[in-house]
Amino acid sequence: MPAKRYYSLDDYEIHARRFFPAPIYAYIAGGAETETGLRDNLAAFTEYGFVTRMFAGVSQRSQKTALFGTEWAGPFGIAPMGMSALTAYRGDLVMARAARAANIPMIMSGSSLIRMEELAQENPEAWFQAYVPGEPERILKLLDRVEAAGFKTLVVTADVPVSGNRENNQRAGFSTPLRPSIRLALDGLAHPGWAFGTFLRTCLTHGMPHFENSQATRGAPILARNVLRDFGARDHLNWEHLALIRKRWTHRLVVKGVMHRDDAVKVRDHGAEGIIVSNHGGRQLDGTVAPLRVLPGIADAVGRDLTVMMDSGIRRGTDILKAMALGAKFTFVGRPFNYAASVAGEQGLRDAITILSEEISRNMALLGINSLAEMTPERMMRFTEGLCK
Repeated sequence: MPAKRYYSLDDYEIHARRFFPAPIYAYIAGGAETETGLRDNLAAFTEYGFVTRMFAGVSQRSQKTALFGTEWAGPFGIAPMGMSALTAYRGDLVMARAARAANIPMIMSGSSLIRMEELAQENPEAWFQAYVPGEPERILKLLDRVEAAGFKTLVVTADVPVSGNRENNQRAGFSTPLRPSIRLALDGLAHPGWAFGTFLRTCLTHGMPHFENSQATRGAPILARNVLRDFGARDHLNWEHLALIRKRWTHRLVVKGVMHRDDAVKVRDHGAEGIIVSNHGGRQLDGTVAPLRVLPGIADAVGRDLTVMMDSGIRRGTDILKAMALGAKFTFVGRPFNYAASVAGEQGLRDAITILSEEISRNMALLGINSLAEMTPERMMRFTEGLCK
């Protein structure tokens, strides 16, 4: 689709909804149960307004952001998204290449369908996100593989001891692996752009996709009638497992899914370098509050000792600036970039990154700031409570 048809990140979702079969769209867009948490991720941003300043001389403004010793083009990156190669042809590689070209970080999902070794060659600066199993031996084998692939930043997701109840996915016919059915076949044929341009093209060129990186060895195929994914007893995970990971993993360690300041303090005490405040995009426990609501307390507790980052619900440059004012040093964007890669390929994703970057630059000028360090709580006001404290 022509790039001129996309004016905001939301525009990509409009086209993606028509592009995908219903089960695939439900997987990306949906949340858990009533989707209260998903909606709150978006609603939380609308509760804050900006207090602008004038005659600030903003011609020299810059959104370049230092993170773990690397200077990135902006204060956002690509969040980990499972099965991206099911939604866009070679989706993980598309994201890796676009991120490298735009000089923003990209986090590869442990639920990806392309081998981590292949992606690391495309983008040596990419991070790897792991759903670590609950058995120490399997953890160590996975860490060995991630290190051998060349990743220097490991993101351990901590908020998935069990899979959330995504009943909307089930109603739409989505499962992992996908179960072959007449309904699925007909729905795919009704969406030929996806069926022929993504799924069949992948199968013909690279064979049936598998979950390649959940463990140290290859996992289940994406399409199977009687095969179950092995989640590795994640409900056994506890702080001792994080201590084991920290002892074994000598590179940068980030913990994702932190929603309580006390947990953030424990992560700090276990020696991690960073955290991502996240409720998994509203896909786990329904009713979990938006990360933006707990961000200030977490940043106040550990912001001087840890790099505090955030994802979930970000759709605009204004969202990123609000998150930074409330304590985030960096942010990650998920679903919108997935939609962009799916409906418009690598160039579409590059355009989406540009849209977000241009929004931030424009917003900085209108706010009257030249650097992101100036984005402090005093620049915002709650619509109902007055100036942010």
